[in-house]
Amino acid sequence: MSSAWGEARTAERTGEAVRTAECTSSRLALAGVEGAFDDRTRDLLQRRLSGSVRRRGWLVRRALAAADVIGLASAFVLALWLFGGDEGAPVPDRIDPQIEALLFFATLPVWVVMAKLYGLYDHDEERTGHSTVDEIGGVFHMVTVVTWLVFGAAWLVSFAEPQLDKLLAFWSLAVLLMCLLRVGARASCRRHASYRQNVIIVGAGDVGQTIARKLVNHPEYGISLLGFVDNEPKERRDGLGDLTLLGGTERLRALVELLDVDRVIFAFSNESEADTVELVRTLQTMDVQIDVVPRLYELVAPGGEFHAVEGLPLLRMPPLRLSRSSAFLKRTLDLMLTIPGLIVLSPVLVAIAIAIKLHNPGPVFFRQVRMGAKGPFRIWKFRTMWVDADERKHEFTHLNKHLAPGGDARMFKIDDDPRVTKAGGFLRRHSLDELPQLFNVATGDMTLVGPRPLILEEDCYVHEWARQRLSLKPGVTGLWQAFGRSGIPFEEMLKLDYLYVTNWSPLADLRIILQTVPVLVRAQSD
Repeated sequence: MSSAWGEARTAERTGEAVRTAECTSSRLALAGVEGAFDDRTRDLLQRRLSGSVRRRGWLVRRALAAADVIGLASAFVLALWLFGGDEGAPVPDRIDPQIEALLFFATLPVWVVMAKLYGLYDHDEERTGHSTVDEIGGVFHMVTVVTWLVFGAAWLVSFAEPQLDKLLAFWSLAVLLMCLLRVGARASCRRHASYRQNVIIVGAGDVGQTIARKLVNHPEYGISLLGFVDNEPKERRDGLGDLTLLGGTERLRALVELLDVDRVIFAFSNESEADTVELVRTLQTMDVQIDVVPRLYELVAPGGEFHAVEGLPLLRMPPLRLSRSSAFLKRTLDLMLTIPGLIVLSPVLVAIAIAIKLHNPGPVFFRQVRMGAKGPFRIWKFRTMWVDADERKHEFTHLNKHLAPGGDARMFKIDDDPRVTKAGGFLRRHSLDELPQLFNVATGDMTLVGPRPLILEEDCYVHEWARQRLSLKPGVTGLWQAFGRSGIPFEEMLKLDYLYVTNWSPLADLRIILQTVPVLVRAQSD
């Protein structure tokens, strides 16, 4: 009996899968793009239509809410375990621990509502590169406000007198655990099919194809790029995979509906401004996220601020140079992080030095001239190549990957460089060869976060506005490191440095440092 039921159920599921596949093929045929997508994209479309895959926002909001509840509950239990049982505490609670626990767990929905009010559940669906790093300030502020509001309310009504040490323990543990669990929740969501977003780019020109390349090169964004919509597309560049032209702008609304598109990015098509505005407005009635690349986007950065003159929005462009107080603060932060960092990392530095000596006789350090804010200086790095690697560079020029079509001859990069030693290969994959640059930070030639320190052969190609990138000292890391390292073209790297200089802030530096960590963990080569 059970066997027959199981066979019937299997047949029913098979039939559903066949019908869904047929429906998917029908939709692709109606859209005129039946052969345009790879198997992975077709599978996602099929699962969307079957209802087995929901949208990113539905998945991430629930995962983050669960992470917050578990983090807050764990922080409370740990704080209670650490300080709740001390009968000799100077100011014991006036409330029974069991009642206190029941009251706290009853308030967990309030914490979730507060997190929602702080916008801690909504940005993953709206922003492609959003991460827990971007929320640290919000989590810290939310936990701080709610914790001390509870403390103040309890003290004012004399309902309880929470121990200050227990409250501080809960506050610090809550911030830490919420952030860590949010990292884990997002990592789990990224492995789920619901995390992927179907995306169409309007405009197949230089800007549209640049955006497409960035999205293709960052699978962690969870973007399933379907293709371009443009009436007058440019010739497609290399490195865009199987992306195709889906049709003209008149088909955009139908494509969004038929292909269950989550996000449409407008990137300078040849349509008139009036037609583009009308096209955006027609999409706003649909369940789709709309992103628009702003005009003068080379100058616009996330740190820009909007203000208005009688309803007309204006974007304030920040100055290129730091004030004296900001420069002093940046230098202070460098020293506060670098000096302890050198002390803590000293055993690692010694171990690396020994490994270099054992694998390849010669000096441990490599000193190379780079261009700094006040002129050339010598950078400290662990040696990862043969002793005479620089002198023999001309022998391997033909291996420079940037000499290939579509490359940039101003840059020099060899995949699997034969001059790299065995130990050097490991150091480069994890950027451990750059640790001695902390000495440059300590002496004032560099900063922890800043523009890329270019060799003189590359610096000679930097002209006009791009020279402003050295209004700040070169950095051990920067936007170029966090967003792709050697995979970023030369011109794009200059723009990133320029935007960093014009939008510096202490929080931005902290965010870049934290964003650099996963890049190093993924073991890319420099």
